[in-house]
Amino acid sequence: MKVQGCPLCEGAGGRVVFEGAKLRVIHAEEAGFPAFYRVVWRSHAAEFSDLEASDRVLCMEAVTVVEQCLREHLKPAKINLAALGNMVPHLHWHVIARFADDSHFPGSIWAPVQREVNAAQQAQVAARLPAIEAAMIERLVTRSF
Repeated sequence: MKVQGCPLCEGAGGRVVFEGAKLRVIHAEEAGFPAFYRVVWRSHAAEFSDLEASDRVLCMEAVTVVEQCLREHLKPAKINLAALGNMVPHLHWHVIARFADDSHFPGSIWAPVQREVNAAQQAQVAARLPAIEAAMIERLVTRSF
């Protein structure tokens, strides 16, 4: 089901990395956070509990794949997972690789800035995204997402 006016029903929400029958993985363009991904449920659902039990498992398996690929390739200090939906009430999970020297760490990416952006570190992360995304796709295509 699509909802008119919902940005995630009407558009991808970012650069599409993987498109499955039930969900997509997108790379979000968030300044200062080059390894920011979202797992977006295809049909409009406002809350995680709106999904059938089997779909909740499927959704979290996709979140896990994205997290594992980021951890394996980037070795971040932390992975942040969030499913807020306050601005866009369409089920989507944020999967964000965080680094000890990123501009907001240890606060959330929405917290006040702690330090200047480390441009060199961001460029290193950005250069690794194609390999990370290839690994995500390889793992995601083997399941019924």
